[in-house]
Amino acid sequence: MNEKKFKTVYVGMSGGVDSSLSAALLKEEGYDVVGVFIKVWSPDFLPCDWKEERRDAMRVAAELDIPFKTYDFEDEYKKEVVDYMIREYKEGKTPNPDAMCNRYVKFGSFLNKALDEGADYIATGHYAKIKKVGDKYELLKGEDENKDQSYFLWTLTQRDLGRTLFPVGEIKKPEVRKLAEKFKLSVANKKDSQGICFVGKIDVKEFLKNYIDEKRGDVLNTALEVVGYHDGAQFLTIGQRHGFTITKKTPNDKPYYVVGKDIDKNTIIVSTEILKEGLASTKKEVEIESVSWVSGEFPENKKYQARLRYRQNLRDCVVEKRGEKTFTIFDELQENVTSGQSIVLYEGDKCLGGGVIV
Repeated sequence: MNEKKFKTVYVGMSGGVDSSLSAALLKEEGYDVVGVFIKVWSPDFLPCDWKEERRDAMRVAAELDIPFKTYDFEDEYKKEVVDYMIREYKEGKTPNPDAMCNRYVKFGSFLNKALDEGADYIATGHYAKIKKVGDKYELLKGEDENKDQSYFLWTLTQRDLGRTLFPVGEIKKPEVRKLAEKFKLSVANKKDSQGICFVGKIDVKEFLKNYIDEKRGDVLNTALEVVGYHDGAQFLTIGQRHGFTITKKTPNDKPYYVVGKDIDKNTIIVSTEILKEGLASTKKEVEIESVSWVSGEFPENKKYQARLRYRQNLRDCVVEKRGEKTFTIFDELQENVTSGQSIVLYEGDKCLGGGVIV
C-alpha cells in the first residue's frame, strides 16, 4: 500500500463502466489516480456524443473524488486512425483501426503525455493482463475469454507494458458491473459501446462514401463469369456476404461470399464456398508486415497459435523469417485471409505479438 500511495496513475476514462471501475480499483489500492478523457476527431456528418461521454467520465471522477483532465488528440487520431483507415480501404485492404488507435493514441500520445506530466503509469479498461517474469513483461489474455482484447494490443512493447495497468483484466464482465454498483458508480449499468475505437458503431460503407466515390462494377464467379454487380470493390471485404447483388442465381443457390477483389478493375469474385484451394482468400502460408513482438525478440520457430481476426478460434501455426519477409504458416488452410487485418500470435494465454496481413 505504501509503495502505491506515492505512485501516480493517469486513467483513460471513456465514460464507460470498464475504465470507470479501473479508476475506482486503483484508488482503492492506494494509487494517486487522475482521470483523463481523450478527445478525438469526429466527422461533421456523424452524430457525435463525445460531450455526453466526457460528462459521464467527469461525473465518475467527482464520485471518486479524483482530479480530471481532458487531452485533445484530434490531430493524432485523424492522422493515425482515420486517414489510415480510409487509405487502406482505397487500396482494397480491410484495416484494423482499433489496433492502430491503441498503438498511436492510447499507448502513444496518451502514454507519452501522461509520463511527461509526471505520471508513473497509465491505466485503461482493456480486458488483458500484464505479468512481469524476470526482467521482461508478458501480455496475457484477459480473464474473461468473451471480452479478451489482447488481439488489439499486439503492438505493445516492453516500454508500454512496464508503464501500463489493466485493472479489469483479472475480472469477468458480470463482476465488473457488480463492483461498479458496489462503488456506487453512476455508469454501473451503462450499455457497452461497440464499433470502431472512440467513434463507435458506424456503417463503414456510409462513412467511406464521404471519401470514396461509388462506382458500379461486376461481380464474378470463380469461373470469372459476370453474375451480378456492386457499388464499388473498395466498400467490400473478404468474407462479406452482403453489399452486392447477384442477378444470375437459382432458388437453390447457397449464400455467396466475397473471396477476391481487383481494385484496378473494380471487380469482386464471389463463391458459395470460403474454404477451397485455389481461392485468393484461402491460404496456408500468410505473409505479414509491420511485425511487432511484445518481448522485442522474434519468437522461436516452434508451434504457436494465431488469430486472423477478432474472436476467431485459435489456429495452430509456426512463424518463419525468409530474408526480410515474415510468414505465418498454418497447419491447415485458412479461410477469408484478408489483407490489412492483423494476425496475432499466442503461446497459451500469452500474446506474443503479430503483424498485418500483406
